Amino acid sequence: MKFRAECIGHRTCWGFFFFALLLTGCRAWLATPPTQTTLGPLPYILVTIAPNQSPSPTPIKPEPATPTPIPPILPTYTATITPTVTLTPIPSSTPIIDLSSLKSNPGSLPEFRVPSFAPPPVPLLGDYETVNFLLIGSDKRFGSSFRTDTLVIVVLRQKEQQVSLISIPRDLWVYIPDWDMQRINTAYQHGELTNYPSGGPGLLKHTILYNLGIRIDHTAMVDFNGFRLIVDTLEGVNVPIACPYTDWHLIDPSLDPNDEGNWELYTVNPGVVHMDGDLALWYARSRKRSSDFDRGRRQQEVLRALHASALHTDALEKLPQLYQDLNNTVTTDLNLTDLLQLAIFAPRMTNADIRSYYIRPPLVTSWITPFGAYVLLPERLVLQTMIQEALMVSDQVIERKKIIVEIQNGTINDGWDAAAASRLNYAGYETRIMSEVKKGYVQSLLIDLTREQRPDQADSLLTFLGLPHASLVSMADPDSPVDYRLILGTDYQPCFDPAIYVP
Repeated sequence: MKFRAECIGHRTCWGFFFFALLLTGCRAWLATPPTQTTLGPLPYILVTIAPNQSPSPTPIKPEPATPTPIPPILPTYTATITPTVTLTPIPSSTPIIDLSSLKSNPGSLPEFRVPSFAPPPVPLLGDYETVNFLLIGSDKRFGSSFRTDTLVIVVLRQKEQQVSLISIPRDLWVYIPDWDMQRINTAYQHGELTNYPSGGPGLLKHTILYNLGIRIDHTAMVDFNGFRLIVDTLEGVNVPIACPYTDWHLIDPSLDPNDEGNWELYTVNPGVVHMDGDLALWYARSRKRSSDFDRGRRQQEVLRALHASALHTDALEKLPQLYQDLNNTVTTDLNLTDLLQLAIFAPRMTNADIRSYYIRPPLVTSWITPFGAYVLLPERLVLQTMIQEALMVSDQVIERKKIIVEIQNGTINDGWDAAAASRLNYAGYETRIMSEVKKGYVQSLLIDLTREQRPDQADSLLTFLGLPHASLVSMADPDSPVDYRLILGTDYQPCFDPAIYVP
């Protein structure tokens, strides 16, 4: 990565750099090498993908011999694809910079031969107002094969100051251009090994464009050792934990991972957990006792925490070391000029500006291939609907950011106020945490201090917080600097599913 030392001293540059690059460090340990499907000679068709190309009828998928359905987790999306997007005007006082140089050409692919069994390409979704980054976490080691087991797309709408995160599961079964049907996490290495134009990043970009309809403008990849080093240089990160999690953890990173006696069950509980690089990596990549879908949720928790830490920590004296860490561990096509263009957004964006999306059931269905591999089949129409939503402006984020919720931790559980603030941030609400609070509340209370006293607005907050209507207290105060005050009692349940909080 060519990144000149002039960036040292530009704190805003580093703020966005952390958000755009550090969060690529969440990944799993090296999996088994890719298994190529051998299908013999195949008929081919010639395909050229153009912007907003209408999709061809989806071929019938083969029925698995032993289907393994996954119960739906997300709300059902209506499969309606809207080809045009109406942008929401923003105040004239909001500074805008020209990001046209960061956008790639309009999402077209070169001509190549596609096996006739491959699904048709997905039309280009969204509009050209976004800049889209692909953040890659890999187990790349010298002289070994590797997979990109963490893929997160960051969609930046600079005019509205909105960001969408889209987590892609590693087992997503896709057509890799000029190759075969494979898991998406095999595309990068195949591009490197076959000298595909632009190498691994180029093939992975084209794979995502072909199968998901998302134009990727820039990529950044980091390995797990680099992630650990960067977090440790930042002296750790404070992660608001919503749901308790237990999994096997290596007692010390220097111990032999092949010795079962060096492992122990480790638990993180709800609240704020200060994590060093090793613990942050474990929390983001572990899946022995959960699933890839839950891992995607935890990865985005870490990403949001890294974003907040990079922007609110006085890391000026650490910049020289951080520069060295990033220079040695991150592979990216972003240069200093790009980063300086993006830096204007970092100090003004909070976690309430970030929407979280996950490709998981019912957007995908589990399937066993004829070769015995467990994969995830995309449900193309509903998946396209979700992606279109992630790429568009959210008017609800704009409206909810006007609402400020002050949070008081009335329990004896440290960090529950920060966890509740994070929960509301997922839904797009701005939050403040009271420093001096009274303890001993049994029942949680949501005090409505607004002049308007809108029942629909209060009911939405209660729903997001998992609180009954009896928790609402109406106490209009036109002079209040906040709109609502949330007092957490012992009845509060901090665990929630962020996938249903997308505004």
